[in-house]
Amino acid sequence: MEHALSPATLTELRRPRPYPAVSVLTPTHRREPDNAQDPVRLRNVVAEAKKQLESDPSVTRERRTDVVEQLERALKEVDLAHAEDGLAIFAAPGEHQVWSLARTVPERVVLSDTFLTRNLVAAQASERPFWVLAVSADRVTLWNGGAEHVVEDDSGGFPLSRGRENFDAERQEQIGDMPSTFRDEGTRRFLRDADTAMSAVLREQPRPLYVTGETAALSALDEIGTVTKDAAHVPHGGLAHGTPQAVWQAVRPLITAEERKHTDEVARELVTARGRKEFAAGVDEVWQNATEGRIRLLAVEENYRVTVRDGGDHLVPAESGDLDAREDIVDEIVEQCLETGAEVRFVPDGSLGDAKGIAGVLRY
Repeated sequence: MEHALSPATLTELRRPRPYPAVSVLTPTHRREPDNAQDPVRLRNVVAEAKKQLESDPSVTRERRTDVVEQLERALKEVDLAHAEDGLAIFAAPGEHQVWSLARTVPERVVLSDTFLTRNLVAAQASERPFWVLAVSADRVTLWNGGAEHVVEDDSGGFPLSRGRENFDAERQEQIGDMPSTFRDEGTRRFLRDADTAMSAVLREQPRPLYVTGETAALSALDEIGTVTKDAAHVPHGGLAHGTPQAVWQAVRPLITAEERKHTDEVARELVTARGRKEFAAGVDEVWQNATEGRIRLLAVEENYRVTVRDGGDHLVPAESGDLDAREDIVDEIVEQCLETGAEVRFVPDGSLGDAKGIAGVLRY
């Protein structure tokens, strides 16, 4: 199952497909007893997708057989034992993908000529993704960080390693000469290569960067690096050979502190925007400004969800399952704001007070 949504991947997902491109969404659960319902719910929603394919007269028999086969393959790849909060299955002639999301989604099936991506985009934004670069004299690993976890990533050619013929880590450890290791020209060249590779990753996927390693390693990077020089440093050795849990525990205090700082910054910006009459609050007002491209900063409480329908000039409350109900309007707003260059911040529930779960700072 896929987790990380890069700009290049999103562009590929949005590419038009031969009809039908099928999007299957269903909420999932991380823990018992709620996760007991997930297998049945998943089978039912996939069965609904097959039913819609069967009843669509514009889908040829050959193409229907192809897409149904792709759905079956995708179903076998789903790992509900490691489920997060939502699941998206995409299937089209000759291809399929399975995405695990750290944000709940409405249950739905959509047949179109493109995949439904707004829930992926909102989930990625809510995760506040970051990079962790774990450095040692003989190995550098890259970790993709999100909500409460990190996973090792192979972007940019990582992990980078030095062969035994170029570096004897065991001997260096025995003679207690680790600091001098990072003054060695071969080691510095190795670290410079890692910095260059990280620079390429950041060009493709800009995110906050945290660098871990022994103090001597971090000092060497400060001297020779470019992008790593400005990153948050975490003095902690051994993580280049470490586990995801060890890496997460090392960076977690900094991530938590950064999130608190961002929440405070958002609160101040919203107060200032109110005073300048550059403020929108509530799903209807925010939606109208988002569609006009007027939002500069969007703030959304992490678990805010609302179902609406289009009432003409305004969005009006609706019940889940109603005709024309828009159950993921918040995700639509998030995607629309990101498309128009707005900054999107997810904040703890209750942070927005009387703004009713969602607020925006306007450009004009």
